[in-house]
Amino acid sequence: MKHYDAIVIGAGQAGTPLCRKLASSGLKTAIIEKRWVGGTCVNDGCSPTKAMVASAKAVWSAKHNETLGVSAGAISIDFKKVMKHKDDIVHTMRGNSEKRILDTKNLDLIYGTARFSGPKEIIVTLSDGGEETLSANQFFINTGLQPVIPKIEGIESVPYLTSTTILELDKIPEHLLIMGSGYIALEFGQMFRRFGSKITIIEPSARIMKREDEDIAAEVMKILAEEDIEILTDSKAKKVEFTGSQITAWIESGKDKRQITCTHMLIATGRRPQLAHLSPESAGIALDEKGYIQVDDYLETSVKGIYALGDVKGGPAFTHISYDDYRIIVNNLIEKKKAESIRDRLVPYCMFIDPQLGRIGITEQEAKKQGLDVKVAVLKNDSVARSIETGDERGMMKAVVDAKTGKILGAAVLAEQGGEIATILQMAMMGGITYDRLMNGVFAHPTYAESLNNLFMTLEG
Repeated sequence: MKHYDAIVIGAGQAGTPLCRKLASSGLKTAIIEKRWVGGTCVNDGCSPTKAMVASAKAVWSAKHNETLGVSAGAISIDFKKVMKHKDDIVHTMRGNSEKRILDTKNLDLIYGTARFSGPKEIIVTLSDGGEETLSANQFFINTGLQPVIPKIEGIESVPYLTSTTILELDKIPEHLLIMGSGYIALEFGQMFRRFGSKITIIEPSARIMKREDEDIAAEVMKILAEEDIEILTDSKAKKVEFTGSQITAWIESGKDKRQITCTHMLIATGRRPQLAHLSPESAGIALDEKGYIQVDDYLETSVKGIYALGDVKGGPAFTHISYDDYRIIVNNLIEKKKAESIRDRLVPYCMFIDPQLGRIGITEQEAKKQGLDVKVAVLKNDSVARSIETGDERGMMKAVVDAKTGKILGAAVLAEQGGEIATILQMAMMGGITYDRLMNGVFAHPTYAESLNNLFMTLEG
C-alpha cells in the first residue's frame, strides 16, 4: 500500500488546482482521474459548448444583419470545422491543465477509477490495467455529476444522445427531439436550430425554467418561438422506439396523444452524483436522500479528513462554485486563515442561450415566498438605447430591491451580454451599493451598462 498526505479524486475545476496547491504546500499528493483532466467544464461542458454556441451565434448574426442593411448572401455551415474548432479548444485546455499537474513536484497523476475500501483507503483500477491500493491522511472528492436517463418504455433500445455524446456528432441532426427544458436542453436546442435542425423540446411541467420568474420564462419562450423551436409543456414521453434510421416517441399532453418521429434524441432531464464506482459507504461517508455527499459549511463530510467539492456535494452545479470550493479549502486547510464557509455566498450564473440570461441573487417569486418587502424594477430591451442601435431588442432586465434599505437582492438580465450586466449588479450587491446610486451613476453612453440608470428609474415613478 502506498501512502500519501492527500489524495484528490477527480480532476475537475476544484480538484485540478487543489492537487497542485496541496503538493506545493509540501504535502505528498496524488490525483486520481478516470477519464480526462479538466472535468466536465473543459471536456464536455462550458468550453466546448460555448465554442459551438459562438458558431451558432455567427449563423444568426449573418442572417439578422440584413435588418442592419448588410447582406451576407447564402450561408453555409461546415460542421466539421465547427467541431474541430471546439475540439482544438478542448485539447489545448486539457493539455495545459495536465502539463501543469505533471510539472508539479510532490504530485502524482494516476489515471484510473477509485473506490473506497475503508475510511482512509482506496483501491484504484488503473486505466492501463491492474490495481493499486492507496491510503492518505486527507481525501478530497471532486467527481461531479452524470446524466440521468429517465424510465421510458423502450429507452434501452434507442441510440439517445446525452450532453456528452452530442458533442461527438459528425453531422447536423435533421430533427432533434430533446427530453427536458433545462439550461442544457435550451442551449443545445437553440444552437442546433441555428445549424439547421428541426427542434422539438418536451417538458413535463406546466412551464419551462421553474426556478426563474414567470415573466423571464415567458420572454425566453417568445425568443425561442421566434426561431421556430417547438416546446411542448405539460408533456411526457411514454414510449420510444428505434426503427433503424428514425426514432419514434409517443407523447402524452394531458388527454392529447401524438407521435413524433425524429432522427436524433437528446436526453437532458437532469444529472445525478457520479458515485457509483466510488463506494462512499465503504468509508462511512453519508449521502443525502438524493444521493449527494453531505458536507458541513466547511465542505467536510461525515468522516473527518474527507472533503467533497463541486457538484457531487449538491447545491449549485456551476464551475465557478466548484472553484470557490477549492478556494475555501485552501483558505481553511492550507493557508489557515480565518475560517470561511459556503453558507450565504452569492451564486451567479449565466445561461448561454442568445440573448444570454445572467442571474444573481433571489428572484421575485423567491422574495414573495420568503415574505420579503421588495420593489421590482423591470425594463424591456426595446427601451434600451444600445439594444435599439444594434437592432437586437429581444429580452428584458429585472431587479429585486429591498423596499426599506434600497439594497439589491437579485437580478435577471436577459440580453446581449446579459451575464456581464448581471456581474455589475453582483458587484453592487457585494459592496452593499443601493439601487439609487446605480440609478444616478454616470455610465458611458451608449452602453448596455448605462441601461441600469433606466432600469432603476422605473422604481421612482
